[in-house]
Amino acid sequence: MKYYVGIDLGGTNIKAGVVDEEFNILSKASVKTNRPRPSEEIMDDMARVSLMAVEQAGIKMSDIEWVGVGTPGIANSSTGVIEYSCNLDFYDVPMVEYLSKKLGKPVYVDNDANAAAYGEYVAGAAKGATNAVAVTLGTGVGGGIIIDGKIYSGSNFAGAELGHEVIEVDGALCSCGRRGCFEAYSSASGLIRMTQEAMDEDKSSIMWPMSEEDGHVSGRLAFNAMRKGDASAKKVVDKYIKYLAAGITNIINTFQPDVLCLGGGVCNEGDPLLIPLKELVKKEVYSKNSKKNTEIVIAKLGNDAGLIGAAFLGNARSE
Repeated sequence: MKYYVGIDLGGTNIKAGVVDEEFNILSKASVKTNRPRPSEEIMDDMARVSLMAVEQAGIKMSDIEWVGVGTPGIANSSTGVIEYSCNLDFYDVPMVEYLSKKLGKPVYVDNDANAAAYGEYVAGAAKGATNAVAVTLGTGVGGGIIIDGKIYSGSNFAGAELGHEVIEVDGALCSCGRRGCFEAYSSASGLIRMTQEAMDEDKSSIMWPMSEEDGHVSGRLAFNAMRKGDASAKKVVDKYIKYLAAGITNIINTFQPDVLCLGGGVCNEGDPLLIPLKELVKKEVYSKNSKKNTEIVIAKLGNDAGLIGAAFLGNARSE
């Protein structure tokens, strides 16, 4: 049996896990990222949490084939340098060189969304596909693209920023500085904004007492209120799904993948999200008359996708 370490480097937590060749996670360990702080300190903790995970798995570092890292930002998988990560304040950080010296193992690195997409490709909802796209609907909208079994990163390793295609010219301001981005409308943050806007327009909506009971306006609020018959909530959900369908249709029209995986908390809504979404995409997609169309599925690996994908980055680079 072969074993690998996957590291999921996030703005809040540094997570590491030992994964075997059958994609089973044998152990996990995590520490707080505690940003902002020097990159060397963060990488020291990445090495430490890796060793913790290996120890918890009951094996030794000598049993590990390699270490893979999924990180926010522009990760040059060729040089092993994190060229830029605004979340971590990284500029030209030689991560592969540093960690390989620390751990005594080959180290591979890629963008975290790419790693998550690769995880779904090798072990999740896109397993068996040749071409796949993964879209994660979180605080932002993350994207990962697999073409002929390989991660597509663009010529400058900054590709697959699917959340930053514009779907509403001069629309809502996005965190990237553009207006009308897919992310501004289809992320959890965008859904919350649209929910609050609808509440402000309709003071009689049951979303008000429901939000007070929860203590905040959440991404689930509009869906939950819609189920109770609230008209304003249904308008929010319909608007959200319409924007989501627009962005997904653009992605399908561009890549025509075998599978498009959707991840993120909003996907827990199930059929009230998926059924109308698929109907809209089917009507709008350019390939509607094709004998083979993209299958839209819910991601299977959840929060483990990035960790499993990172663990197998060595395969992604050797294929």
